[in-house]
Amino acid sequence: MSEFIVGPMNNLLWGDGQLLIYVLLFAGVWFSVRLRLIQLREFTHMFKLLKKEGKSDPQGISSFQALCTGLSARVGTGNLAGVAMAISLGGSGAVFWMWVIALLGMATGFAESVLGQLYKVRDSHKEFRGGPAYYIRLGLNQKGLAVLFSLCLFLGYGASFSAMQANTIAEALNNTFAISTSTSGIVIAAVAGVIVMGGFKRIARFAELVVPWMGLAFVATAVIIAAMNFTQLPALLLDIVLSAFGLTEASAGALGAAIKSGIQRGMYSNEAGAGSVPHAAAGAAPKPNHPVAQGYIQMLGVFLDTIVLCSCTAVVVLLAGVGSSGEIAGIGVTQYAMSVHFGDYGDDFIAVAITLFAFTSVVANYAYAESNLHFFHLDNKWGKGAYTALYLCMVVWGANASLKEAWNLADMSLGLMTMVNIYAIIQLTPTIVNLMQDYADKRRAGKDMEFHRSEVNVQGQVAEGVWKD
Repeated sequence: MSEFIVGPMNNLLWGDGQLLIYVLLFAGVWFSVRLRLIQLREFTHMFKLLKKEGKSDPQGISSFQALCTGLSARVGTGNLAGVAMAISLGGSGAVFWMWVIALLGMATGFAESVLGQLYKVRDSHKEFRGGPAYYIRLGLNQKGLAVLFSLCLFLGYGASFSAMQANTIAEALNNTFAISTSTSGIVIAAVAGVIVMGGFKRIARFAELVVPWMGLAFVATAVIIAAMNFTQLPALLLDIVLSAFGLTEASAGALGAAIKSGIQRGMYSNEAGAGSVPHAAAGAAPKPNHPVAQGYIQMLGVFLDTIVLCSCTAVVVLLAGVGSSGEIAGIGVTQYAMSVHFGDYGDDFIAVAITLFAFTSVVANYAYAESNLHFFHLDNKWGKGAYTALYLCMVVWGANASLKEAWNLADMSLGLMTMVNIYAIIQLTPTIVNLMQDYADKRRAGKDMEFHRSEVNVQGQVAEGVWKD
């Protein structure tokens, strides 16, 4: 399959064709312009909304839980193994292009998360469900395209992504503690199974408890390393910027690799535009009770994932003297870099960190794909049971697969999802702009920040019983 399908498709999306890179850059610029640089204009407002913690509906999850759930999927191998991979293929300049795609991606992430909130529905348990397939069907009235996205989602988040995350956990534990990959795969699947069988709310509670602490611990470690090497930081930053444009001797022939690797791994890490995080956004019942509020919250998630956490990994790796090798590399590079700074303790720390980072992604990935079962009339006991069994089998397989196989399948899945989602959210741009304007007008006037369907011109149909008329 890899030779006849995965390889040619990735070559079109990421390789010689680089189609997805152009699409992502276009989407980022498009929404940055149409939303008037909202990621910069309203930067502080993202943080202020977290202070208004609470749920406007007892059946939903809070904004903070939605943020942590979104981060649990974002924060994974892309932050540790992916950054190391970008640097090994594109040099230090790849880090700059990760920053660029993150800043542009903040606007894209805002747009898709607003739509995830607007077009959400209630399932048979009265809980909120939503995501690209929902706003494609309700907003664009294109059921076939909604089904296509759901298929891509199952291939990605329901199968290959969790396999790839398990692959990285198993590699890290094998490198550090000599635990066999087979044992790791079985244990990961068993623990994940206990969590995911509790449904979306249990997944959100797990994310709320684990994600903030693991993120703070990793940032604190990177800050300590930066402080230990404080005199090298100015030169490091200058090298990142100059290498991004091929202006150093070492990067003169690697400009294309830096751009491609930085954008590809940055996009994989923050997932802006991929259509994954709108599933978490849809599950929230935020205060203020307006779709735009969740757009701000998930825009913050892109910032924290790539600008903060990926930059921490880049600092750790580059200060250890690791540079471009032209060869694909994974978590072993990050482990080596941390051992340079802290000896064996650094290696152990990364093994634990990647286990937590990747495991939270494994759990969140399940929730995203499970939200789309009803598009195949499988939203029942037997359908969920079959999907759960497939998901856990892929986790076990991924722990024993080769690094190249796991990453290539994940890249193809992410690319296909993104192409469908970007098409949809660009088509729904008028609705996004109208919602943003409604939110801004009410905020300036000091009015009640609740959304009413009759007050805003939106495309398609909004589900009954979710928003006030």
